[in-house]
Formats: sequence, C-alpha cells, structure tokens
Amino acid sequence: MPEPLIGVTTYLEPAAWGVWSVPAALLPATYPAMVHRSGGLAVLLPPDPDPGAARSVVARLDGVVIAGGADVEPVRYGAEPDARTGPPARDRDAWELALIDAALDSGTPLLGICRGMQLLNVALGGTLVQHLDGHTGGPGVFGRHRVTPVPGTRYGSLAPEPVEVPTYHHQSVDRLAPPLTASAHSDDGTVEAVELPGTGWVLGVQWHPEASDDLTVTRGLVEAATG
Repeated sequence: MPEPLIGVTTYLEPAAWGVWSVPAALLPATYPAMVHRSGGLAVLLPPDPDPGAARSVVARLDGVVIAGGADVEPVRYGAEPDARTGPPARDRDAWELALIDAALDSGTPLLGICRGMQLLNVALGGTLVQHLDGHTGGPGVFGRHRVTPVPGTRYGSLAPEPVEVPTYHHQSVDRLAPPLTASAHSDDGTVEAVELPGTGWVLGVQWHPEASDDLTVTRGLVEAATG
C-alpha cells in the first residue's frame, strides 16, 4: 500500500537566501521529517489567495496537518486584540480555516499543532486566551512540561500515561468549542489536547510534536489516513 499523502500548512513570510529577498512559503524542516518518520509522504500547503481551493486540495490528500505559527486574529472569535497578541496572518487564517472546514466535511484525518489546535477550536465556535505565561523556554527556545491525558479519549488511547512535551505558546483555549472534547491538560489546567468525538480522526495538540522524537500523534494520523 502506498504511503498516505499528508498536507502540512506553511508560513508565508519575507525571507532571504543567497541573492534573493522575497516572500516565501516557510516551514521548519522538522514538520515534513516528522511525517516521513511516521510513515507518510509530506506535501506543503502554503496559503492560497483563493481559500475556495481548499476543498479541491483536501480531496487529493489522505490527511492534513495545520502547523504552528502566528496568533489567530481575535476578530475570528469575536474579541478585541490584547496588547500582547501578535500581528495577524490573515491570508493564513483564511486558508487554514478553509482547510479545516474541508477536512471536517470530507472526513479527512486532521491534526492541529499549537496554532493549529487553537484554530480548530475557533473554527468550531470556541475562543482563546490571548496571553498565557510559563509555556515557553524564552524567545526562540522550547520549554517542556507534563501533559496528562483524559482517560477514554482518542488521545488517551494513544498515550495513556502523562508525558513531557516540548511547548512554545502564549495563547490557549478559553471557551472550548461545543463539538470538541478536551483530551489532555497541563499541570496548571491548560487544555493541551482537543478532539472531535465520533468515527472521524480529528485531534489538536497544544505542544510541538515535530520538536521531539515522540511520534505518537503523527503515527495516529498516518494510521488513520492509511485506513
């Protein structure tokens, strides 16, 4: 059986290399490496100027990863921006929300990582805490903390024991979207994983599995995409 094709979203940022300084679709190499090590083939999904293309894109994929990145623009969940909220990435918000909708409608396995988990919550009607301390190791450095699974959840079946995870976020779930279930928490009570109950495979994690050797969640995604 061929390896499942997993689409991974990207940044769209100014970048410079060699003699060039141009807008670029960017993604840490650890994301496609994580997909490959989990048994999938990775394809990058930079923001498309036509979010309506998301359904055609998802129809060609076996699974979708919404990667980490910039803060979700607060207007998406009906809030005013906090002074500590970062600048919006509107093209990326629109594209990734369209990908989430397309994946949910088609039953395509979906994994949200950090921002991706937050965007999943927003897409389904939830809100976000716009600033949270203690979940980074400092600028540009991953922190680490423990997450504890909720028994009886999909994540709890993948990882039944508490684990230490790499973390880098200053926002988190505030009001959980009604369709979602919280499936892991940190010691301070922050929601660290969410999922959509039912027969489909939809999971969001607040930490960064691409920054560790633990392939638990991505192997779960690839297995679901293979089936």
